[in-house]
Amino acid sequence: MTLSQVIAGLTRNPFARSKDSSAWMPVQPRSDLAIRAFDPALLWLTVALLAWGLVMVYSATIAMPDNPRFARYAHTYFLGRHALFLLLSFVAGLLAFQVKLETWERVAPWLFVASLLLLVIVLIPHVGKGVNGARRWLGFGSISFQPSELVKFSVLLYAANYMVRKMEVKERFFRAVLPMAAAVAVVGMLLLAEPDMGAFMVIAVIAMGILFLGGVNARMFFLIAAVMIVAFVLMIAMSEWRRERIFAYIDPWSDHNALGKGYQLSHSLIAIGRGEIFGVGLGGSVEKLHWLPEAHTDFLLAVIGEEFGLVGVLTLIVMFLWMARRMMHIGRQAIALDRVFAGLVAQGVGIWMGFQAFINMGVNLGALPTKGLTLPLMSYGGSAVLMNVVTVAVVLRIDYENRILMRGGRA
Repeated sequence: MTLSQVIAGLTRNPFARSKDSSAWMPVQPRSDLAIRAFDPALLWLTVALLAWGLVMVYSATIAMPDNPRFARYAHTYFLGRHALFLLLSFVAGLLAFQVKLETWERVAPWLFVASLLLLVIVLIPHVGKGVNGARRWLGFGSISFQPSELVKFSVLLYAANYMVRKMEVKERFFRAVLPMAAAVAVVGMLLLAEPDMGAFMVIAVIAMGILFLGGVNARMFFLIAAVMIVAFVLMIAMSEWRRERIFAYIDPWSDHNALGKGYQLSHSLIAIGRGEIFGVGLGGSVEKLHWLPEAHTDFLLAVIGEEFGLVGVLTLIVMFLWMARRMMHIGRQAIALDRVFAGLVAQGVGIWMGFQAFINMGVNLGALPTKGLTLPLMSYGGSAVLMNVVTVAVVLRIDYENRILMRGGRA
C-alpha cells in the first residue's frame, strides 16, 4: 500500500459510499476514545446533587443539638450519618452498574414479589418501625430501611418487563392493562395502610408513564389517568387529616392553620421569602433554627431557597430538568437499538426523578399541598439516597451497553 493510499484511507468520509456496495458503510471508530464509556453529564450531575445535598444537610442540622429533643447528638451527627449513607450508596451503585440489563429483566417479577413481602412485613406489629403515626421502616440496629423506596424501583422494572411481554396485546384493555393495574392497586393498598400516599403517587405515575411510553392505546391511558385522579380525590375526601392538609394549603396563614397543619408550609414560605434573589448565604438560614420542622428531609429546598435565594432554586430546577432529559435521551437511544426493556427503564427513572423533584419543590414553594416526599439525591435519608443512586447507576449501565452496541460490540 502506498503512502497516498494510507492518507486517503485516514481522511475519507466515515459514511462514504463503498465501491463494492450501494449501501452506506459506517467505519468503526479506531479506538474506544471515539465514544465515551457512559454519559459524563449524567454522572457529574448526580455527583453535584449528592455533594450539594451533603452540604445542605449539614447546614440544616448543625443547630439541631440545641433542641432538647436532640441534645445527646453532636453537631455533626446527621452529617456523619448522611456521609455514611452516601458511601454505602456509592458501593451499591458500583455493584448495580455491574449487573447486565438482561439480568434485571429476568429477576424483575421476583424482585417485585420480594418488595411486596417487605411491605407486608412492615405492617406486622413490633416488626415494622413506626414514627409519628406512620409504620414505614424496618429496623436493623441503628439503621432503618424503608421498603417503599425499593418498591418504586421494583415496580419500575416490573412495569417495563410487563410491557415487553405484553407488546402484542397492548391494544386490548383487559389483557394488556388490567393485570398491571391490579398489581399497582395491591401496592397502593399496602402503602396506604402504612400510610404513605406520597410514595403511592410516585409509583402510580411511574407505572402510568411506562404504560404510555410502552405504546398503550391513548384512550386507555387517559381512562386510566381519569380513574387514578378520581381515586386520589376519594382518598383525600374520605380522610379527615388529608382534608385538613388541603384546607391548610389553601389558607396556611389563618390562625388555625398557621399553628396546625399549615405550620410547615407557612415557615417554608417565610424561609424562601427571606432568601430573595441571592439568599442570605450558606449557613445563614434562620428558619432551620427549630422553626421549620423536617428541614433536612422534606423541606430541604426551603433552606436552599433561604441560603441561596432564587438563583439557587432555579439552578436546582435546571439540574433536575437536565438530568431527566439525559435519562429520557438514553432511553430513546436504547429503544432505537431495539432494547425496549432497557429504554423503558431509563425513561421510567427519568419520570421518577423528575416527578418526585417536582412534587417536593411544589410543596416547598406552596404550589402543591404538603406531601411527605424527599428531594431526590439530596434530602437526608439512607433508603431514599441508596435507591436513587442505584437507579442512576442502572441508567448509566444502560448507556454503557448502548455505546458498546454502537461500537459494534455486544452489550
